Amino acid sequence: QVQLVESGGGLVQAGGSLRLSCAASGTTVSINAMGWYRQAPGKQRELVATITSSRSTNYADSVKGRFTISRVNAKNTLYLQMNSLKPEDTAIYYCSLTQLVTGTYWGQGTQVTVSS
Repeated sequence: QVQLVESGGGLVQAGGSLRLSCAASGTTVSINAMGWYRQAPGKQRELVATITSSRSTNYADSVKGRFTISRVNAKNTLYLQMNSLKPEDTAIYYCSLTQLVTGTYWGQGTQVTVSS
């Protein structure tokens, strides 16, 4: 079993920055993919960014150039640096971890609110 705990959300003005963190604990394997997803009110959950254990990254077009995903494998920790935030970035942000055999785990989410 894997547990994921997000932190770092909050309220920020448009143009500001936030850094989200996600700590993974439990039984993890060295080869996995981690990611950030978000869900705004009335909308489906959508991909923000993903990163593999070899640090290959993928970003949604809407956040390219503004957000940076990173991870520290030794600490089983995932980060999302969010710059130039826009009101449309307002959502609950979820951390995920996917392992080939055990599937995908999700955190409880952290709220990010960007005021105009």
